[in-house]
Amino acid sequence: MAVFDFGGVLVDWNPRHLYRQLISDPTEMERFLAEVTTSKWHQAQDHGGDFREATRALQALHPDKHELIAAFYGRFDEMCAVAFPEMAALVEKLHASGTPLYLLSNAPDLLDAWLRSTAARRHPFLGLFRDYVVSGEVKCSKPDRAIYDLACRVGGFRPEDAVFIDDVLANADGARAAGWSAVHHRSAGETAAELRALGFAV
Repeated sequence: MAVFDFGGVLVDWNPRHLYRQLISDPTEMERFLAEVTTSKWHQAQDHGGDFREATRALQALHPDKHELIAAFYGRFDEMCAVAFPEMAALVEKLHASGTPLYLLSNAPDLLDAWLRSTAARRHPFLGLFRDYVVSGEVKCSKPDRAIYDLACRVGGFRPEDAVFIDDVLANADGARAAGWSAVHHRSAGETAAELRALGFAV
């Protein structure tokens, strides 16, 4: 059983993929991302906040940026435009060897709908995953134990039968604390080597 994080591991989720199209001046774009659609703002939706309400509230604070703010969640697909090819190949090898694949991500509930409707058309390897647990949908998030336990129930597997791959060390440690094996992802090569050491055919 291999369970992957999404952004930073499989797909380069990055608002810049979208906002480079909308804000021509790189300095202005970085200022918008740092001061308007801040990490604190969008991470609140990863932890269960309503992205629609959050968008309206932010637009009320910055009425001159109304359309730019609307694009953050309204054009979410464009932030997910780039997958990591070496990780896609790794997923395909795991699937070919018969390893069940799941996703566990801290993200807004919008990601759950995107994964079920659009992801496999954008990135075909994402169609190999059996199911998804998205924090904004289930209202708990990594590294809290509750979300790892929930992933086990959703997938019908035991913690000791799973390995979790995440680029955030605290989230990998959270999986270990919940009884899983875990890989702190830093590169495709290192992750593949760690999975081979755990007995996976990659």
